[in-house]
Formats: sequence, C-alpha cells, structure tokens
Amino acid sequence: MKLPRAAADRFTMHLSRPAFLVTIDTEGDDLWSRPHHITTRNSEWLPRFQHTCEAYGLIPTYLVNYEMACCPVFQRFGREVVQRGTAEIGMHLHAWNSPPLAPLTADDFARAPYLIEYPLEVMREKVEFMTRLLRSTFEVEITTHRAGRWGFNGDYARTLQECGYRADCSVTPHVSWAGDPGGTGGGPDFRDAPREPYFLDFNNVCSRGNSGLLEVPVTVVPEAPSRLDWLRRMCPAGSLAGRALNRLAPAVTWVQPNGRNLTRMLRLLDGVAGRGESYAEFTLHSSELMPGGSPAFRTAGSIDALNRDLNALFAAASRNFRGATLSAFAKEFQIAEVAA
Repeated sequence: MKLPRAAADRFTMHLSRPAFLVTIDTEGDDLWSRPHHITTRNSEWLPRFQHTCEAYGLIPTYLVNYEMACCPVFQRFGREVVQRGTAEIGMHLHAWNSPPLAPLTADDFARAPYLIEYPLEVMREKVEFMTRLLRSTFEVEITTHRAGRWGFNGDYARTLQECGYRADCSVTPHVSWAGDPGGTGGGPDFRDAPREPYFLDFNNVCSRGNSGLLEVPVTVVPEAPSRLDWLRRMCPAGSLAGRALNRLAPAVTWVQPNGRNLTRMLRLLDGVAGRGESYAEFTLHSSELMPGGSPAFRTAGSIDALNRDLNALFAAASRNFRGATLSAFAKEFQIAEVAA
C-alpha cells in the first residue's frame, strides 16, 4: 500500500488547502511529576479548548489514555463532541498504568516504561484492552493512535494494524528520544523519518513500506543552523545542559505551544503552506490547558497567555489550512493512493 512519490504529490495537489490536524494527548494531570495517584481535573478545561477550535473551524483528535477514558467528566465531554461530529476519539497508551498491569521495574510509576519495552504478548493485551475500553465507552470505532512517551516500533505498529487501526502519529522527525530513559533503556530515534505521510515498514518505522498503517508524523521542522550547534553536539543525549541549550536556542520547531514560541510556530505554518505540503500537525497535552497541569503552564496567567497564543495560531491556520481529524486525513490519503 505504499504511495509512490508522484501519487503523494498528486494527493497534495488535489486538496484545495492543506489540513491542520489538532492532536491532543488526553491524559492525567502533570504526569511529568510521575505521580503514583493520577488525577484528571484537566478534563474540566477541555470545553474551553474545544470552543476555541470550533471558532476557527478546527476538529481536534483527542488521543485518550486509560485514566481519562475512566474519568466521568471526560466521558460526558467525549461522547458529546463525538455525537456532534466536532471531534474524534483516538487512543494513547501509557504502559505503566494501563491494564492489564504487568510490572516491569520496581516502580513503574516513577520510571514510566515505554510500551515497546514489554514482552510482545503484554503489548498486545494492553492495546486490545484500551481499544475495547474506548470503543465501548464512546461507542465509536477507534482507528487513530499515538504512543505514550513517543515509544514506538515495528512490533507496536503491527499490533495496531491487527487491532484495526488505520493511522498513527507517534513519529517525530528530526528528534531522538534515546536519551529519555524508560524502564530499561531509552526511547526511539526518529531523526531519519520522513516528514510527509507514509505507509509504515514494520521492520523500520522510519521507512516507507507496504503495511496498511499510515504514519502521519508530527510536524517538526529544523531551525536554521546556529553557532551554538557545535555545543549542542557535545552535550550527551538527554543531559541537563542539552535541555537548557535547546530551551535557549531550539534545534527544531514543533506546532506545540510552550509560552515562548508563537513567532516560530507562525513561521513554520507559513513554510508548510508555502512549500505546498499536505498538512501541519499541532500537538499538546490536555493537562497543559489547566493551571498547574504541566511544567510549562503553572499559573492562571500562563494559561491566559497560552489561550492568546492558541487564538493567534488558530486564526493564522484558518487562513491557509482546513480543519480535519486524523482519521479523515488518513482516509483522504488512502483514497488518493487507490486512485493513483
């Protein structure tokens, strides 16, 4: 099911405007602090975000993990937006607290292992459980997915396809997670992955292949070369010095607000539209929409600033992009592949 380069170009050309894909990792409060007791108060802040999306004609894909699927507030919200056709529910899996539980370390909540570190049979059981839970809770087919902590590989991708998934958005081009420890090792290295959509190769998720699972990589664009790049190369992966340097002079830009990057995000959108690419993919955690729900947005004032940035970003997106869910975009891409 590989889409040839010429067909991919035709797919881009047949669309009047590129898609703006809003993907939300819908999960518990401030998981960066590795809590053993996970709360879901951020579910109460999602209606405000949903209203903002709808004001600009955008249709979010909420990629939902276990605790949020069990949260009554989010259940009511999710059912309502799905029934109105104004959002989509997909799957997001945090292996350390998603049933069936199978401890991998002495304290999985503290270590937050990647799902790809578990035995294959455990991986499959967890994917099947979450798929059934989301399907029964929201009464929709679940066909889109993002891996927890970006931990993704060919076995995971094959399991998703076998469970009926059609699109994944776990790959982050130009980014390696090898320096981010899980239960027994680091995460995947996606630096060589394509930036455009592609059907995955189960032997290498950074390569195009013949599977039926479409990868829609997160939009990550390298910044212009900097005189600080030599220092960046000297910093060990995941080191505090490297993180500080990336905060001061980012090597890449995502469509992911952090309170300091609106100008870079707007420039990125202009570049995507100018190059005639087929989509830009926005990402954020649901907990980042609540004061104290993340390291980046601790106060009510920082949330107000985030919402100003969201309005500016979404207004710019609405001029050159069209709203689409992840599954709708994948269906368009697959139809174009058949027509080619």
